[in-house]
Amino acid sequence: MKYTTIPQTDIRVSKICLGTMTYGQQNTEAEAHEQLSYAQGQGVNFIDTAEMYSIPGRKETQGSTERYIGSWLKDQKREDLVVATKITGPMPYFNYLRDNLGFSREVIHSALDQSLKRLQTDYVDVYQLHWPERNVNFFGQRNYAHKENEAWNDNFHEVIETLDGLVKEGRIRHYGVSNETSWGVMRQLQESDKHGLTRCKTIQNPYSLLNRTFEINLAEVSLREKVGLLAYSPLAFGVLSGKYLGGRMPEKSRIKLFPNYSRYSNPQALHLTEKYKEMADRHGLSLTRLSLAFVNQRPFVTSNIIGATTMEQLRENISSIDVELSEEMLGEIDEIQNLQPNPAP
Repeated sequence: MKYTTIPQTDIRVSKICLGTMTYGQQNTEAEAHEQLSYAQGQGVNFIDTAEMYSIPGRKETQGSTERYIGSWLKDQKREDLVVATKITGPMPYFNYLRDNLGFSREVIHSALDQSLKRLQTDYVDVYQLHWPERNVNFFGQRNYAHKENEAWNDNFHEVIETLDGLVKEGRIRHYGVSNETSWGVMRQLQESDKHGLTRCKTIQNPYSLLNRTFEINLAEVSLREKVGLLAYSPLAFGVLSGKYLGGRMPEKSRIKLFPNYSRYSNPQALHLTEKYKEMADRHGLSLTRLSLAFVNQRPFVTSNIIGATTMEQLRENISSIDVELSEEMLGEIDEIQNLQPNPAP
């Protein structure tokens, strides 16, 4: 395994992070424990989850992922592991979580209390805001449309002050953002610096061969301001494994089970996936290992969040850490991307 340090902290994390959002629907508790133990045995010390998991979000299964991790975590040496979770932002679909989905002080404290209880730990290493409260495009939306009369009021100071207090209490070590924009990250940092409050240390956004939008603005913010990317969906919901090529739809695959997860399945994305598959074949690599190795090597990536529903997938995903793409291969990737830049934001 390879390791890096979360920027501006002393937290050493594996370059591969274990994503867990399938625990509770696609994976049983026993399967979750098997994955966690195997990943740890391969040197993975970083686990990412969220209060709203498992996915897709449902009232009946909400919190199941944290509970499965917690029943495993209680028997581990806690200080050897880095655990990140998230608080859900406003979105009507998740109203079953609580009456107020905003990031008020009371809501943050309550949500963290419940996550800590499910995780069976007394602190979280990285506590993340799952998506912004304000109107902004994410989860595949294009073309930001400003809403002059949106209900959101600028509350960055209150939110950061609350998180700063939790750091001081020792209940979280650091905080991060997710599904955030360059404006949002810079506002976070500006407010923190102005008032001498803790800075956000990570940003968890999508990043893959089919979605390199992070490079447009956020990569510069990440490197200059030292906010590390925790890259999610590096295999684009499994599309970059190649299993959906040729019109295939494997049983028990995520898109087969949940057809609305079609973010990365448009014709343009599948066309590029074919090209990347041809490249992988030329170099004697699986498409999965090529796709993950690309993310692993990016200078702004602190950790690559992989996910799997089977042990076979998990083994292959983790093994991508041993693949080193040459400058020539990275150039080939850029040539393919130029055919259809960012077909699946």
